Amino acid sequence: MKPEQLIYFDYAATTPVHPEAVDAMVGALGAFGNPSSRYEYGRQAAQRVKEDRETVARALGCVPAELCFTSCGTESDNWAIRRGVEANRRKGKHIVTTAIEHAAVLETCKDLERQGYEVTYLKPDKTGRITAEQVVSALRPDTALVSMMLVNNETGALLPVAESVKAVKAADPAVLFHCDAVQGFLKVDYPLARLGADLIAVSGHKIGAPKGIGALYIKKGVRLRPLITGGGQEDGLRSGTEATAQIAAFAAAVRADMADSGRLEHTAAIKEYTLNKLREALPKLEVISPGEAPHICAVTLPGYKSEVVVRVLGDRGVCVSSGSACHRGRPSHVFAAMGLPKPWLDGALRLSFSPESTREEADNLVEALKGAVDSLFTTLS
Repeated sequence: MKPEQLIYFDYAATTPVHPEAVDAMVGALGAFGNPSSRYEYGRQAAQRVKEDRETVARALGCVPAELCFTSCGTESDNWAIRRGVEANRRKGKHIVTTAIEHAAVLETCKDLERQGYEVTYLKPDKTGRITAEQVVSALRPDTALVSMMLVNNETGALLPVAESVKAVKAADPAVLFHCDAVQGFLKVDYPLARLGADLIAVSGHKIGAPKGIGALYIKKGVRLRPLITGGGQEDGLRSGTEATAQIAAFAAAVRADMADSGRLEHTAAIKEYTLNKLREALPKLEVISPGEAPHICAVTLPGYKSEVVVRVLGDRGVCVSSGSACHRGRPSHVFAAMGLPKPWLDGALRLSFSPESTREEADNLVEALKGAVDSLFTTLS
């Protein structure tokens, strides 16, 4: 399922669609019935959605009734945070999150601040890490919700979600805990429900499903009002005719990933190989974060402009990024929050990998990056 002709190292932005997911999607498009209809076409579609929900729920380690399909991870994050603080409004109007969250979380929190909420943004250390002690220390009597991502989408750092959930619940069981696990779903070797969080957001296009499908895990006993109202689909939690083709593809991508038992080890090995080769070939290169997650790391070329390096590499058929795709070329708030010096910020690059990544591709990346550096003038005096 590789992009043709291009050497692709931006799997954290999006992934090629699994062939199995394409087949499942085409099949579901042919079975065109509305799952809410009572005749045979509708019953067939509803049964397929039921089976697909069971597949995704099994991967998450939850029961199907705790899983609601959404359009994407951003919608899942918005729903969890907005309706989570609303459900806990009697508790107070204080939110705890981190300064290195995805924009889907940070922009939602900023919007809530404009509505009168107070938000504490926890700063990472220079390695991009947050501690459970920081989270607990930030709690107040009026804290309604804590939001912490599992895997940082720019550094690959693995945040201590399970430890933080345990500490927060011990300090105040009434606080809701939300986790953006978009970069963690099927990238860690345990079901995400084991984290203990009340709300967990995931996305399909990070694991070989098409764009336009995600899910929100809502722990049994947690009550959220719908973010979208209408015909009462998804057990009344998210209205709108079910996206049967995207759901089928999501489940097929999950099955394909779970069938590849060595995918995480292979991905981590290719990442380590690439970092070692980069260190050897480019003495000026610095590793910002090797990333505990198997598929993401961050490096920098101090004195070079990352957007220029990305463009030059792109002209040579090599795809990398300077951070989250959602930045659209703007400086990374994650790297800035880590307190990196400006030359490091200017030259930061994110590399992300998949089970399909190869050593040959890594070698080509190294050669292309070396060539780009040799052809560019450093901005340092």
